[in-house]
Amino acid sequence: MNLNLSLLQEKHINQEIQITGSKSETNRLLLLQALFPNIQIENLSNSDDGSVMQLGLSKNSGMVDIHHAGTAMRFLTAYFASQEGKNVVLTGSTRMKERPIKVLVEALRDLGADIVYENNEGYPPLRISGKKLKGYKVSLPANISSQYISALLLIAPSLKYGLELLLVGKITSVPYIKMTLSLLESIGATTSFEGNTIKVEPKERVGDTLMVVESDWSSASYFYSIAALSDVGSQIKLGSYKASSLQGDSVLSKLYEDFGVETTFSENQITLTKTKETASAYIEYDLSNAPDTAQTIAVTCFGMGLGCHLTGLHTLPIKETDRLDALRVELTKLGAEVDTDENSLTLRPSNGIVENVAIDTYNDHRMAMAFAPLALRTSLFINDAEVVSKSYPDFWNDLKTLGINIKEV
Repeated sequence: MNLNLSLLQEKHINQEIQITGSKSETNRLLLLQALFPNIQIENLSNSDDGSVMQLGLSKNSGMVDIHHAGTAMRFLTAYFASQEGKNVVLTGSTRMKERPIKVLVEALRDLGADIVYENNEGYPPLRISGKKLKGYKVSLPANISSQYISALLLIAPSLKYGLELLLVGKITSVPYIKMTLSLLESIGATTSFEGNTIKVEPKERVGDTLMVVESDWSSASYFYSIAALSDVGSQIKLGSYKASSLQGDSVLSKLYEDFGVETTFSENQITLTKTKETASAYIEYDLSNAPDTAQTIAVTCFGMGLGCHLTGLHTLPIKETDRLDALRVELTKLGAEVDTDENSLTLRPSNGIVENVAIDTYNDHRMAMAFAPLALRTSLFINDAEVVSKSYPDFWNDLKTLGINIKEV
């Protein structure tokens, strides 16, 4: 499905949107619920990734295909490895078979796991024969995807001796690690995170516990971008959010002040208000702790004619696509001057946007959604637009609510 996007009305917006539960929190809580069935969950994400995670957790044997869901691949690898009697082959899309998982597999093997590569060393598919893991101490490089770390932490309370995890080097994406630890503590697990060492004590059972998933801050990022590109005085209300969020991407409420967007919290809702035009012509951020916002921020800067230098992006090349290269290619189509290396993106200020460009999405939901706000500045096409269902199935309908004209072509 390819879509043509343009603006139906003036760039003054005043609307309210309800966003589905956080994909990150949902996947973590679903795994914990599988380990401790007394946990109940409300406001689950309606994303494809959440559905794939639920389906995978329901399997005891045979083929488990998680398609493009990278989080599910990492989390389910740890889950199945620790479940005695479960025997599965964990696989995914063509791109998933190109995404490395060796670091996690080696850590699980150190704990006693039985995991075999079906095809290429270091990559899915994985043949996993679940067993009781008797190890309790393991180390990982600290600058890898935090999902490897979270995968181990999530199964830790169910292990006989718990887990002591040493992170070697500079730690990446700390907020996602802290989110996992906070959720563990919410179900009564005992954890500590001192220096580069994380400890989780074993826990035999969890009493009746209700967990309510906060709405997804990554999904909110696109509305921050729309607010930044709209007229001064525009307002977008989003639910359900809280000021004391566990999600690293909640840093958006601070970052987008540089784009003239003010965030106010009221009960379970945030209001994004475009209060002024940005005074800065150049934005510099280290996004080590919020790399999923990089695409949105880069496109926002381009749409506003600003330059930017974004660092801390070393995990982007191993996402659904090589996000750094994809950003460079698609922004260049639109007339941007942009350079990337293995860790950063540099965008020079621009004076215009090429109209009616077709944006390729590379099987990456964030490519589709990050570029969509440019409809406030130009007419454009989004190819394979249905990819948004991976994290935000209602995205295009919600954009229509804001006055963006969307036609299938």
